[in-house]
Amino acid sequence: MKLPIIDLSSPDRLSTANSIRQACIEYGFFYLVNHGVENDDMVKAFDESRRFFSLSLEEKMKLARKEFRGYTPQDPTLGLQGDSKESFYIGPMADSTNANLNQWPSDESLENWRPSIESFYWKLFGAGKKLLSLIALSLNMDDDFFEKIGAVDRPSAFLRLLRYPGEMGSHEEICSAHSDSGTLTLLTTEGVPGLQICRDKLREPLVWEDVSYIEGAFIVNIGDLMERWTNCLYRSTMHRVKRTCKERYSMAFFLDPHPDCIVKCIESCCSESSPPRFAPIRSGDYMDARTRNTPV
Repeated sequence: MKLPIIDLSSPDRLSTANSIRQACIEYGFFYLVNHGVENDDMVKAFDESRRFFSLSLEEKMKLARKEFRGYTPQDPTLGLQGDSKESFYIGPMADSTNANLNQWPSDESLENWRPSIESFYWKLFGAGKKLLSLIALSLNMDDDFFEKIGAVDRPSAFLRLLRYPGEMGSHEEICSAHSDSGTLTLLTTEGVPGLQICRDKLREPLVWEDVSYIEGAFIVNIGDLMERWTNCLYRSTMHRVKRTCKERYSMAFFLDPHPDCIVKCIESCCSESSPPRFAPIRSGDYMDARTRNTPV
């Protein structure tokens, strides 16, 4: 599959916004290049991810996940059923209350790990915020639309470090088919294949297409909340990770609005002939419902 390539540094913002619009309507996925996060920064972040996952299970379990932050071990019962991975979540850091919920390895176990990962988090946030302004333009809104409605004021932005072991069962998927529940996801990998997308989730049988690796590029996808915001104009596309028998590291940055932000159909995405499909909802309530698998 050849996904569209979006250049975040292009001076022609309107042309870039039009390209984003086409990508979000047709694919829900695109590559993001010249995003301001240097290749050396990504290499260092992957090195830090390896350092963490190389710790003993006992050491990692001291940071066991709570409040959606911290370490989740690989579930041995899933080795033959998919979703065979371990992960570490870093949560919102835009205010001290949320930032203090994060868990960090001690300097004794991983020296300078926290400042390295915090620095990478903020660089991803900067790229994501610039991209959101272009997405607003792509929807024929002012480029500060998401700022004005409070979506990027202390947003619910999470960084997830992931490791998929190389040896596992015979199941085809190591991350089962899903769509992301939030607004926007920026994904980076080191080139180990496995990511696939399904552009038509209603088609039977499902058709899965491989997403190629482009060095230095983020793979960006639209989540369910953005699909809701745009009245289903922009698509939240199903994706999965298939088994390759190779150890695989990836990092996903989920840029979601502040929980108190009200998500309602964007004005340019509805009309008399295409009325809003969904009632307005508080972002935090929507995400909580998705966590509980409750219809919203």
